[in-house]
Amino acid sequence: MSQFFRIHPDNPQPRLIKQAAQIIGDGGVVALPTDSSYALACHLDDKDAVTRLRRIRGIDEKQNLSLLVRDLSELALFAMVDNRQFRLIKSVTPGPYVFILEATKEVPRRLSHPSRKTIGLRMPDHAITLALLEALGQPLLATTLILPPDTLPLNDPEEIRVRLEKQVELVVDGGACTREPTTVIDLTGAEPVLVRAGRGALEPFGLSA
Repeated sequence: MSQFFRIHPDNPQPRLIKQAAQIIGDGGVVALPTDSSYALACHLDDKDAVTRLRRIRGIDEKQNLSLLVRDLSELALFAMVDNRQFRLIKSVTPGPYVFILEATKEVPRRLSHPSRKTIGLRMPDHAITLALLEALGQPLLATTLILPPDTLPLNDPEEIRVRLEKQVELVVDGGACTREPTTVIDLTGAEPVLVRAGRGALEPFGLSA
């Protein structure tokens, strides 16, 4: 049976954030709000939690998960970013984007794409998620909360609670989110490539849906 925390979306209660961080640190998989839809997240270095997250989401190891980071200073630890890429990312973050980048050797092998050695990085603009990242002191591994056979993300914490109460350790109720997923942009080539159109605007990258 999962726990259910109601956390204020603009002024997260420090006590509940601390408890949520402890649950994640102990190997829990959590459902939490972001600036796009709700997401599933777990500790970066917990192999069992990563396996369970993928099982809940219905995806295999070939699909990139995203690293949720607090700020751009963490980018260089996990991705090789040149000046052009950095300027593009800085211009739209924090925000509802996932950027596909070349992974550094610091990224555990199980987290990077098995054939392309890439990683998805995301800096969300949501007070709860950022407070959790601050409390943990390191990134979270996450994926958009779309449950098979659904095609749209979940955005109602009560529905999430009903559907996932026996599969996750915690549901964070931060109110309803949008039902739009993140926009995914591949920055590994000479020009940005749209992987998935979502909530984030495409104009800064010279792209259209």
